[in-house]
Amino acid sequence: MHSKNNVIITPVKNNVSLYKITNKNGIEINITNYGATLLSLYVPTKNGKIDVVLGFHSVDEYIKAFEIGASPYFNAVVGRFAGRIKNAQFQLNGKTIQLDQNHGKHHLHGGKHQLSNVAWNFENYNEETNTLTFSYFSKANEFYPGDVTIEVVYTLTDENELNIKYKATTTEDTLLNLTNHAYFNLDGISGNTLDQKLQINAEKFLELDDENIPTGNFIPMENHAFDFRSSKNVVAGIDHCFVLKNNKEPAAILESVKNGLTMKVYTDQPAVQIYVGGKTSDELQNKESVEYHTESGICFETQVFPDAPNHEDFPNAILRKGETYQQNTTFQFIIS
Repeated sequence: MHSKNNVIITPVKNNVSLYKITNKNGIEINITNYGATLLSLYVPTKNGKIDVVLGFHSVDEYIKAFEIGASPYFNAVVGRFAGRIKNAQFQLNGKTIQLDQNHGKHHLHGGKHQLSNVAWNFENYNEETNTLTFSYFSKANEFYPGDVTIEVVYTLTDENELNIKYKATTTEDTLLNLTNHAYFNLDGISGNTLDQKLQINAEKFLELDDENIPTGNFIPMENHAFDFRSSKNVVAGIDHCFVLKNNKEPAAILESVKNGLTMKVYTDQPAVQIYVGGKTSDELQNKESVEYHTESGICFETQVFPDAPNHEDFPNAILRKGETYQQNTTFQFIIS
């Protein structure tokens, strides 16, 4: 273990290390370059400092989860395409691109050669901005075309914001849709998200078929169980893509009545995939040996729409050679 200014770096194994940064208000984040994954996020509350993201006991458990095919993608960067792609294929420049079918006959979160289960390169720590930068070179012909160079920057501000910026370029036209798959629980990792309140800045969400693939239609939130236009308790069974009204207001707001903690999600993306889940395999050891259940965490996957390349009227997810992909999402914590 060694420290560099305000960051503590702890080598774990092979090319994998842990990185710890804090802000002046006592917020502490721990990240590993394995999957550019957020391991923990400690926030001071009126009931003491708590970890507000689910996760495993050690980096070895994150690796094991992928090896046994049971990873919930805890707090990792996912891609090259976050979400599902119908029949694991899409059209690009007049050609059919066939991806691997890792979710039944469909493709999910980048498939076999994904970004969540590889060691990213640690580029640098910027003391002035309290920023950690990681990069990854995703080779062409790992189903997706183009060599893609990706950079992910984590910044912890003294305004209690965790900002995640993504940037990427490609050597060929390709498909790219990145996000972070953090599972939040503002009551702590042993809490139940159904006790927390949620508000979403949307009027509609994507209709899904019986295999959770978008049909191309939209469902109004009005008079629906998922009507979170005003704040109400989280409900079970959410795994849907909400179409954001604008990028000026928070995409979503999560509130813990118990801890007096509020989290606001800001993004420049057109949608947020919200997922309530967290149950893990009995073969895997969670933090503090907590037994997660299907309402343990809630994810805010800011992104373009799932199956975007197969719907002409969905937001574009094609990254062209010569262009730069950029994505910006912020999780702001308000402590009362």
